[in-house]
Amino acid sequence: MSTVPIRLGFDSYTIRAFHWKAIQLLDYAAGLKLDTIQLSGLEDYESFQPDYLARVKDHAAKVGIAIDGGMGCICPLSASWNPKDGDPKGNILRGLRIAKAVGASSMRCYMGSAKDRRGQYPLEALIESTAALFRSVRSEALDLGVRIALENHAGDMQAHEVRTIIEESGQDAVGACLDTGNPMWVVEDPLVTLEVLAPYVVTSHVRDSVVYEHPRGAAAQWTALGDGCIDFHKFMNRYRELCPKAAMQLEIITGRPPQVLPYLEPDFWKAFPKANASEFARFVALARSGHPFTGFMVIEDGTTETPPEFTAALREQQRLDLERSLEYAKKSLGVGVRWRG
Repeated sequence: MSTVPIRLGFDSYTIRAFHWKAIQLLDYAAGLKLDTIQLSGLEDYESFQPDYLARVKDHAAKVGIAIDGGMGCICPLSASWNPKDGDPKGNILRGLRIAKAVGASSMRCYMGSAKDRRGQYPLEALIESTAALFRSVRSEALDLGVRIALENHAGDMQAHEVRTIIEESGQDAVGACLDTGNPMWVVEDPLVTLEVLAPYVVTSHVRDSVVYEHPRGAAAQWTALGDGCIDFHKFMNRYRELCPKAAMQLEIITGRPPQVLPYLEPDFWKAFPKANASEFARFVALARSGHPFTGFMVIEDGTTETPPEFTAALREQQRLDLERSLEYAKKSLGVGVRWRG
């Protein structure tokens, strides 16, 4: 196994049911002997006041955890955009300044979601809007020393579409937050996503998935690391080769049911008019070699009201699935620097 050291951490969304804020999250990461954490949403902070953000930065240094910053949707044309966020430029500048204040050198954000592939506006319009927004804050991002990390998020874009935005925005100010679970929803093998985005990757969301054949095409479901069909030994060899400076931030999302990807139905392809046939063939091969998840899992999504007993079980599932995924990353993949010492 390669000895290239990859820093290990997790994305705060993984344990969202705990409703912990930044300092609690930093202490938890330190207790697990991790190297990094991604505070991926502005809701991770108790306040945006300078004295509080300085305290978060100082606490991170004290416990030895490096922070990757983050925020949510930044594209005003997306169905995911929250009008309460106000002016798009002012919104993203706020995220960049908060990231700088807590000592982060990158800030994760995303364009939209799968709804945007069949939404009010053509996807190309969202891509152009996002690139224009990034160009409008390029000088400020460079001055702050915080690189925007655009995520391939929840079915909004295939890797080549993310790459287009980065290249049109200026890759000195914009890079990628590589997500290995979201490629499922755009029928893309995560290894393809890595190979396309590797030159731009500054941070990540890493999790496993099962994907397997279905009468309508394929079905997929997210799992803890090591429970899925993705060959992470092969993936990590390429990760070390292609983007060794980017932290491996686990974003483990379990508790969601399988989702059907009906690519055998003509209507499916209306959302993917520019899909690459050779890349899709790699996804088909992945599905043919895959299998359903046969373990136990409390399902979170799909209920209108979650009983208190389920809430407690889901919270514990989030913690356990993250911690055993971290152990898999350390012991099976050789990822992480601090735990070795």
